[in-house]
Amino acid sequence: MTLTYQPFELLLKHTFTIAKFSRTSTPVMLLQVEHEGQVGYGEASMVPYMGESFETASGFLSKVDARQLKYPFDFEAILAYLDSIAPGNPAIKAGIDIALHDLDGKLRQKPCWQLLGSDPSKMPLTSFTIGIDAPEVMIQKVKENPDCHIIKVKLGRDSDKELIKTIRSVTNLPLFVDANQGWTDLEQSLDLTYWLYEQGVLLIEQPMLKTDPESNAWLTERSPIPIIGDESVQRLADVEKAKGVYHGINIKLMKSAGMYEAHQMIKKARELDLKVMIGCMSETSCATLAAAALAPQCDWADLDGPFLTSNNPYEMPEFRDGKWVLGDEAGLGIFDL
Repeated sequence: MTLTYQPFELLLKHTFTIAKFSRTSTPVMLLQVEHEGQVGYGEASMVPYMGESFETASGFLSKVDARQLKYPFDFEAILAYLDSIAPGNPAIKAGIDIALHDLDGKLRQKPCWQLLGSDPSKMPLTSFTIGIDAPEVMIQKVKENPDCHIIKVKLGRDSDKELIKTIRSVTNLPLFVDANQGWTDLEQSLDLTYWLYEQGVLLIEQPMLKTDPESNAWLTERSPIPIIGDESVQRLADVEKAKGVYHGINIKLMKSAGMYEAHQMIKKARELDLKVMIGCMSETSCATLAAAALAPQCDWADLDGPFLTSNNPYEMPEFRDGKWVLGDEAGLGIFDL
């Protein structure tokens, strides 16, 4: 088993602004694992506010002993080994996990979605994200929608209503909104949820600080719209803590350390009667296909990474009628350009 990797700067089509951060690119580590003539592809998308970088990823990878990644893969044991190297670092752990899942599918000559027990016919619609920007730029972004049937709008500032009105001036598509912990006043937030409900909003992600479960729970109890925990739900241990605080959780592979633990999180959420959204960071086709392999087991999907970037190093996966299409290729079904 050999593990190789290279840094890659993933460029965004537009400056991406959320409640507290802006960026024009995302550092990504592209990984490959090779065994018995087959190559598995992985990706670590390291958005800066999560604390990972090329330096932290390289430092972590230098400590990985590829002999511990032995085939046939015991993904639970492999993740325990990666966690033993250093805490945190979920994105680079996800990159290794994704590459191993892709390799596993190729060695077993089966698509990853099949090995994970997904049903492609249950693929949810994915949303197309509009970051905070000037009204004319937001309108231009909406016009670039690649036939997604849901628009996701970033909120969390004093201009939230104006942002939604701008979007509504050019589209009547259903909306997801994500406040990225930007709301602070409980009564104002509750009033806003009712107004957003009237505007056709289907769900609200992480309205208040992840460190304030009481306020999030208060809003969840009263909101007419499902409230979804995002920043507050990182790894498997966080799922149980979400019960009673949110209606559901948003799972991202770059938070969960990969596909194996994301799958465990989905199952745990179902046990707790929590809704499940699967989301993404700024990602290439590689991580998008990894998440798409699990998406049919979720209620909602926000897997728009390749649509928001300009230098995707892989082929664009098939996208039809607002959904990613899972093929029969072994592994993830990813191909170089």
